[in-house]
Amino acid sequence: MSRYLALDYGDKRIGVAVSDETRTLATPQPFLPAKPFKPFLASLKILIKEKEISLILVGMPRNMDGTYGPAAEKVREFIHHLKGNILVPLQTIDERLSTVQASRALHEAGHNAKSQKTRIDSAAAQIILQSYLDSQQPLT
Repeated sequence: MSRYLALDYGDKRIGVAVSDETRTLATPQPFLPAKPFKPFLASLKILIKEKEISLILVGMPRNMDGTYGPAAEKVREFIHHLKGNILVPLQTIDERLSTVQASRALHEAGHNAKSQKTRIDSAAAQIILQSYLDSQQPLT
């Protein structure tokens, strides 16, 4: 069975999370450096193949009123580059407050602000993916 992958785009780091084979549980993966793009893309392609990814969800930043700002334009550009280089379907998903939720969860797990730095992006990707998984019909 295939899995889903979520990406939380950032200028420096891209958070990554992958579902289990039943698509019920999201697990954070090590972040991928955002730049340069070619090494990021190579790492992503390896992950897609190894985990048998059938769908990639990309967090789309939105303002609290639902509008899109400058960060959304960066994500759109990122998606445009991905679409030209991978065959797996891409879908955007609202990521409002995912980083805030991830920070709180990491803090509650005992991680201080310094140790959160390398975990926050993938924790946010995990929240994005888990919310998507929770909204889907269970596989039978």
